[in-house]
Amino acid sequence: RPRIWAGGGGESSCTDIDSVSAWTSVLPLAVQFGLFACLIQVSTNLHNDYADFVKGADTDKRVGQARATQRGWLTPYETCRGCVLCMLAALIVGMVRLVPLERECFADDSEVIKRDPYMVFIVASSLFNAVAYTGGPFPLGYIGLGNVSIGYSGLGDLFVFLYFGIIATLGVPYLYLTHVACLIPTSEAPRQELLSILATSFWYSLPVSNLATSIIVVNNLRDRHTDVGAGKKTLAVRFGGTFVKCEYFILVVGSYAFCLFQWAIRTNELLDLLPLLSVPFSVRHLRAVSFGYKDGQALNEHVGGTAKLQLAYCLLLAAGLGIRR
Repeated sequence: RPRIWAGGGGESSCTDIDSVSAWTSVLPLAVQFGLFACLIQVSTNLHNDYADFVKGADTDKRVGQARATQRGWLTPYETCRGCVLCMLAALIVGMVRLVPLERECFADDSEVIKRDPYMVFIVASSLFNAVAYTGGPFPLGYIGLGNVSIGYSGLGDLFVFLYFGIIATLGVPYLYLTHVACLIPTSEAPRQELLSILATSFWYSLPVSNLATSIIVVNNLRDRHTDVGAGKKTLAVRFGGTFVKCEYFILVVGSYAFCLFQWAIRTNELLDLLPLLSVPFSVRHLRAVSFGYKDGQALNEHVGGTAKLQLAYCLLLAAGLGIRR
């Protein structure tokens, strides 16, 4: 689903690094974290493709874009195999490149590799969530968790907000601070400084998280009628179409309200208004999703369109931060 990757690539672009020399250090970390994030997203999509089919959510009545398992292009086994390969690749990238801390950051000359426990949690939980998002018999069924499903329980919006929003945005600054600036998170004083610096990145991650979540909101609005029959209790199923239309409006408009608040109350920097240049692009999606009468297949273009909106917003936000520095 390459159209969704527009959203996946946007978060990592919102990185507040304040010198050219720092950028030369952060670029390899950004590539590595971006590769990990893309592998997690592909793993989630592949498992979602498999699990929705075997759980009965993807039938011949599906109104979303074509899926390989539902169309018969791949068997469920083949889709699972692709998911497992992507997860193994993500595990290797995470444990080999993201988790180990640099030896230069420690005063002792020990050859023992020290690992960042917080990054271990992010890697492990991301891998678990990739299969727990939709759930299903494989692989969670083998450990008695076959009924666990983030998406089917209505927690998909929260999951996307946290992992495809906040964590995806904070990942690169966090790696820079721990791997290059040597703010070791396991020590008290460096941890306090680390949290203080990351507070700014966290603040900027909120509008990014809003737009990431708005993608899944359109998806769930489109699929709510077929999701009912499959027992998929998304927010659109639980509370109805009007509720998620309002949710979409709040998420998208809230992202632009953030720019105005940031400019007027916090920084008084005109460059913080740069993301407002994407407002004309957002109007078409707001009209169609929140105020229009589109439904079913007619909403397909607005799933990918919202992902592109997020990418445009993030690039403008990153440009403003970069120019200001």
